[in-house]
Amino acid sequence: MKRDLDAIMQANHIDVLLITGPGQHNPAMFYLTGGGHLTSADVIKKRGEPAVLFHAPMERDEAAQTGLDTRNYNRYPLRHLMQEAGGDLIRALALRYTKMLAEVGVTGGRLALFGLTDLSVAFPIFSELQRLMPSLTIVGDPGGAILQAASLTKDEAEVERIRQMGRITVEVVRRTADYLTQHAVRDEILMRADDQPLTIGDVKGQINLWLAELGAENPEGTIFAIGRHGGVPHSSGNPADVLRLGSPIVFDIFPCEAGGGYFYDFTRTWCLGYAPPEVQHLYDQVRYVYEQVRAELKPGVHFREYQQRTCEMFEELGHPTVQSNPETEAGYVHSLGHGVGLRLHERPFSGAQAAEDDILQVGTVVTIEPGLYYPERGMGVRLEDTVWLRPDGKVEQLVDYPLDLVLPMKEPK
Repeated sequence: MKRDLDAIMQANHIDVLLITGPGQHNPAMFYLTGGGHLTSADVIKKRGEPAVLFHAPMERDEAAQTGLDTRNYNRYPLRHLMQEAGGDLIRALALRYTKMLAEVGVTGGRLALFGLTDLSVAFPIFSELQRLMPSLTIVGDPGGAILQAASLTKDEAEVERIRQMGRITVEVVRRTADYLTQHAVRDEILMRADDQPLTIGDVKGQINLWLAELGAENPEGTIFAIGRHGGVPHSSGNPADVLRLGSPIVFDIFPCEAGGGYFYDFTRTWCLGYAPPEVQHLYDQVRYVYEQVRAELKPGVHFREYQQRTCEMFEELGHPTVQSNPETEAGYVHSLGHGVGLRLHERPFSGAQAAEDDILQVGTVVTIEPGLYYPERGMGVRLEDTVWLRPDGKVEQLVDYPLDLVLPMKEPK
């Protein structure tokens, strides 16, 4: 949790954090500020001291709403910096960082750099900063040992925000199911009111509309894929594909709060009207593994152990997995789950990239999403829910929604 940040910085020999970029759709900045309409800002946090937010003058009110100690960039007039830098803008902006760092008591040490920005601008600025402050060592955090480690466990306020995104998500899923099942059918193809086939693109347009109406965003898109495309786990679906009875649909939806806050992640597999026997068989196996892993999940266990367990169960059922063949493109081809928070995919991880300390802990929010994929047979099945390991050690699914494979068609309105 955020309260652990100083201890995590000390354990990783980091003296100061510098987070740069906008306040929205920028997980590191959002984590320290809580979001807000900050076009471009900097947060500097010295170990053991509160974070300080540096902001543009036009955004002083937005900055104040973060509750952080704020400093206006006007304290360091650019015209003076340009004179000091001999007209070199990059050097002037690097000089501003030296003054900002000095103001919070940083003259050297190890600085971990975070945020979202244009590398073509940021790289020369921070390279110049390194030259101006040779006692400063600028490092990154590619393994997520600092901010992602702090956010690996969530407090109850964070969990409630994720849960609210879950409520919005399942409401959109419910509307999607109603929308699909109320269409007329001709030769097993769903038909629109204008007598044209209903397509994946039509459905996604409705999904985007409903998310916007409910105050959510889907910056990473939505997977709504039928047939062969559903058999490729991250195929988002072909907009021109038509919706037809009996063909499996993988519906993976992962929206976030408007402005780039907390995410939710959810998947169901549907067949409209009926399920062919081979699809039903595949679905039954995925559901068996899903329910078995859910029943076994508990804190104190490395998340990777549940990935291994999932592979073992699928292999016992006769499917190839990434455990026996890391390059397989059929069967079980991905990891069991991942953390969810200000990033759609964050620690703890369960797959090959899992760190040694990616252990399920009280306060962890993760997905459980086993699946089987056979694109050449025109089908894929995945089931996914987001769960929280509560303070009492129990595993709670944050929102409920039926796991049914078949959606019965209704009389068209």
